[in-house]
Amino acid sequence: MVCHPRLPLIAGLDSGRPAVHIWDGGAGELRELGSVGAGSEAYDDAFGWNRHKRTPAMAWHPVQPLLMVANEDGVVRWTPAGLFDLEGPPPTADCRSLAFSPDGRTLWASPSSGGDDDAWERSDAIDLASGTVTTGPRWDTGVAEHPGGGLVVTLSSDQGATHGLFARVDQETTPAAMRVLRRALILDADGYETPVFSSDGRHFAVRGNAYGNSLAVFEFPSLRRVLSTTLGEPSPGYPYPPEWLAQQRAWSPHNTAFGSRPGVLWVGTPAGTLVEIDLEAQHAVEHDVLSGSRVSALSTTSAGELVVAGSGGELALLTVRSGTLKSPDKRGDTATSAVTAVTAFLEATSEVPDDGDPEPHLVVTDGARDWEPDDLATVATASETDPTWLRLRAAINSVDPAP
Repeated sequence: MVCHPRLPLIAGLDSGRPAVHIWDGGAGELRELGSVGAGSEAYDDAFGWNRHKRTPAMAWHPVQPLLMVANEDGVVRWTPAGLFDLEGPPPTADCRSLAFSPDGRTLWASPSSGGDDDAWERSDAIDLASGTVTTGPRWDTGVAEHPGGGLVVTLSSDQGATHGLFARVDQETTPAAMRVLRRALILDADGYETPVFSSDGRHFAVRGNAYGNSLAVFEFPSLRRVLSTTLGEPSPGYPYPPEWLAQQRAWSPHNTAFGSRPGVLWVGTPAGTLVEIDLEAQHAVEHDVLSGSRVSALSTTSAGELVVAGSGGELALLTVRSGTLKSPDKRGDTATSAVTAVTAFLEATSEVPDDGDPEPHLVVTDGARDWEPDDLATVATASETDPTWLRLRAAINSVDPAP
């Protein structure tokens, strides 16, 4: 489920087929406005689509009531006036992820529409006014804009490790371009969801991964990890018992959101409750919301309300009153603080060379330790307490050491 950043519009995936539904959430009420792909066949019957592996990609324009959707019919625009095809990518383009540039004039799409074997190593940047398409860096999991502006974060995934890439937005070019920066996150495995920023930009959450329901929260601009947990039972190891797989699937991958209080993270559960986590007080409270349904999606509207979807087809709009959790409000001027944080981050790093592969230039952190590129090229030993990605890197280096 994705809410428009400025308008009371909500887009949500259909649980039964590769389709998207759109609602108006203004005036505290929900009113359905339309849908994209409502006539599609059910998942698994629709060729190439499976709700556990692939669903339609969607992205709201930052200002206009315009939703881009990549589904069985290619990339289409939804507006209150109807559906329109997108000029730019060829009809055969197989977009798995979409995002708008912050000014709304460029659509970023991944993978590239080139159709060759290296398409996943590139992305497309599409100028919506002219249809001009240029090549961008590799990314594959959504794009989240920092509230301070001028900076985005996305994920570049691999089974061995996933990089959280930060990029300066170059809006002087046409189309607008992502300029990847050296400072980056590194996460175990793959299968994560798009990062979510708090409204003041001081925290962001990353939900994943393919082998467990992990949840991590990082401070910004320090990238220090302040929360790391597993939702449900940890992985028992391969082969996975059927009952563990069923429990894993009961946890929605789209179940986290920051609300109107930016220091509070909300998490939906299979029991139909919402857990309110105060990151500064390090305290949590559980609230009953849905009866008899698990939380299948959770998001925050432009007005700071929570919108909750249930597995039984429920959709609820919740206004959060001044909460049960009260930690001192030290935010000051939220907008100024967010801009200051972005400036500090940009001043402390630099852009990677535009040579196609940022990895050899990245300075990565898992939120607790930092690694320079040379560290990772030469590390040959790792302990059982080290991250899985680091143990894999050490094993590879010990077999094939760097020259």
